[in-house]
Amino acid sequence: QVQVVESGGGLVQPGGSLTLSCAASGFRFSNQAANWYRQAPGKQRELVATIDWSGPTYWIDSVKGRFTISRDNAKNSVYLQLDSLKPEDTAVYYCNSLETVWGQGTQVTVSS
Repeated sequence: QVQVVESGGGLVQPGGSLTLSCAASGFRFSNQAANWYRQAPGKQRELVATIDWSGPTYWIDSVKGRFTISRDNAKNSVYLQLDSLKPEDTAVYYCNSLETVWGQGTQVTVSS
């Protein structure tokens, strides 16, 4: 079964950090591009970052310098390191690959 499963979300104070993980099964991340999206309440889902076989290829402007996307081919996983978090980063974060494969999402809440 082809699927991705996210983990690592939670509640964090402004300025804090989280690491989101996305584990794939049924296919190899090393051969595919992987994306992290997020959807805040009342807003459209937006692309946050992309990584392909060559490395990171895209970040949305609002997270540049704060978020890092990476992959571990041995673990068949992709990660999103979230640093210097702001309340406006609060959203459900989704992992996506193979265009149509989506995870269930993981909630990130940034609040004091």
